[in-house]
Amino acid sequence: MKKLIKLTLVSSILFLGVGCSEEFLEKQPSEFLTQQQVTEAASNNADVLAGTLAGIYSLQFQSGTGGTTNHDDFGQKGYDIFGDMLSGDVALSVSSFGWYRADITEFQAPLDFTRTRNYMPWRYYYRIIRSANVVIEAAGGNDAVPELEENRFILGQAKAIRAHSYFYLAQYYQKSFDPSEEILPIYDSPDDQNGPKVAASEIYALIESDLNSAISLLDGFTRAAKNEINQDVAKGILAYVHAAKGEWQEVKDLTDEVIETGAYPIMTAEEVARVDRTDDDVDNPTGGGFNDVSTPGWMWGVDLTSDSGVGLVSWWGQMDYFSFSYAGYGDYKAMDAGLYAQISDDDVRRFQFNMDSSSSNYLQPWGKFYDPARVPRGASRVITQDLVYMRIAEMYLLNAEAAANLGMDADARMSLKALLDLRVDDSSYVDGLSGEDLIDEIYLQTRIELWGEGKSYLALKRNEATVVRGANHLSFVGEPIPYDDERLTFEIPEAEILYNPAISTQNN
Repeated sequence: MKKLIKLTLVSSILFLGVGCSEEFLEKQPSEFLTQQQVTEAASNNADVLAGTLAGIYSLQFQSGTGGTTNHDDFGQKGYDIFGDMLSGDVALSVSSFGWYRADITEFQAPLDFTRTRNYMPWRYYYRIIRSANVVIEAAGGNDAVPELEENRFILGQAKAIRAHSYFYLAQYYQKSFDPSEEILPIYDSPDDQNGPKVAASEIYALIESDLNSAISLLDGFTRAAKNEINQDVAKGILAYVHAAKGEWQEVKDLTDEVIETGAYPIMTAEEVARVDRTDDDVDNPTGGGFNDVSTPGWMWGVDLTSDSGVGLVSWWGQMDYFSFSYAGYGDYKAMDAGLYAQISDDDVRRFQFNMDSSSSNYLQPWGKFYDPARVPRGASRVITQDLVYMRIAEMYLLNAEAAANLGMDADARMSLKALLDLRVDDSSYVDGLSGEDLIDEIYLQTRIELWGEGKSYLALKRNEATVVRGANHLSFVGEPIPYDDERLTFEIPEAEILYNPAISTQNN
């Protein structure tokens, strides 16, 4: 049974007007509840905090949360697509409507601070941060440990989602980790307004503090649904943070802890790909498909229902040929042809993609992401397929990456083979890999396993790799593009410079 994400009246009003630029200048905008109102209400009713937190989670998949009416503005999964395309692993192979083409695949947004898509991630993540700050303050503040268990769990989740947002801002707006570089304003209180850029070391210190606190606060938390962040998800986010800084022992320890819970089995071959290639509705099981949050290997995701209000302007509306979508009607997103060529013949993940090289739909994810109804271009305009944010496979791959970078090749091979044994007929070739060869293989398998899930950009930066686009891209085919190229990183947006005097001064 699908569980609805329910918003209280408080959360609905609260998030109506929270945003960036001009709104930041108002202390108590009339459109949404004040911090005092939320705090006073929360002191008498923990449901107020829970409802407000539910509102934050809903922002992760709502359209327009980046401040626009664009059809690529729909929360976290929208920026996952940005990252996957910037990294080159997702190719825009056909472009009839133009979404993503100029600004993302041709790099106009990262090179021009006035472009809307340079602003959208900034606005979205700071909106989440501002909203999380309201919850944190109402729950007692940054240093609080609430006596009421429910409030303790809410505070832990709010800190984790704030850290998650700062981490993605740091990834998208800094070319590579440089602790001394001033990159972003930092706001850890609802009263903070228009701050200057601070050093990356300060941003990461807040991220790590929030996540370590969240891990402690969420001890014993049993979530009602997978859209909520539990202790394991907080550890997973923290593992990504340490990996971005090259702190491999911390990554190894955290991923070990998550794996050793045994709570999340790796998705099986039958779960990750739809091997039956026919669509004749006769003895044709759906098989596979990344469309159900109840999949045991999913650690974090959201259960979309008809009441969620999700349609064309969504991740599914941009990615899935079998939804009513741009991906069905002429803006095709496909696996990079060069990456696909590196998948071995015995690998079940080959079946995640349309393998007909004569088709214009070649390498679209027909067997990975799809509406189970399997109706080309969608049987319904209402999206009820679910969204994945984190899987246990990520923890195994990060664990292998950390071990390899620590020189623990045997451990790295064991973690990698735990995944590959469910993907290929024979993983014994891994036994002969060590050192840089092993690190390179882990990076390749990360790109293959997590294709289209928003993790390629993070892996590209961690591995200080170079993008070489395959033949099915529409631009820059064959051109080497290093991870720290200006074209892969966004700039402080024009709106922030115009309306934040502290940043205007810094940029002059």
